[in-house]
Amino acid sequence: MKTAQVTGGGSPVKKFDRNMPKKPAVPLRTDHPVMGIQSGKNFINTNAADVIMGVAKKPKPIYVDKRTGDKHDVESSGLVPKYINKKDYGVTPEYIRRRNEELKKAQEEYDRYIQENLKKAAMKRLPDEEREAILQGLKKNWEERHKEFQSLSVFIDSISKKIRKQRLEEEMKQLEYYIGVIEKHKIIYIANNA
Repeated sequence: MKTAQVTGGGSPVKKFDRNMPKKPAVPLRTDHPVMGIQSGKNFINTNAADVIMGVAKKPKPIYVDKRTGDKHDVESSGLVPKYINKKDYGVTPEYIRRRNEELKKAQEEYDRYIQENLKKAAMKRLPDEEREAILQGLKKNWEERHKEFQSLSVFIDSISKKIRKQRLEEEMKQLEYYIGVIEKHKIIYIANNA
């Protein structure tokens, strides 16, 4: 009776059974193998006929990458498009779909929370047209200050010229900051004064 157990490595382990039949004995030194048996088969002609009648083997696809003739397999090179033939090629994996849905739900909950807080705090959203108008006005003001700055004399010899130059630089820096803030934030909320 044979019983096999599988160990952690996956190979079956045979249990020892004393009743199993033994292997044949080792031949004696005086025993000689049977000699002189010949077959009438012509192996050369048989092999030639098998090769002629057999289907030709398809050559293994290879590519040569240097002029010295270094050959490599095409399969393992990545030149054969094998992944596009898979049935799930181009399909978004399930875990990414679940994660995107969770992110979408979280964003919706956050938006609802913000809307409730905005209603409580009496905040209103700045319309896109008004935001664009403010942005264009800021850019126009910056261009005017820049033009004024460019028209200053190169040599600043008096205190009033120095003060004027510093004032223009500060105004331009402040306008650049405001333009950056408005361009960075697409949605802007303002407090209701009513």
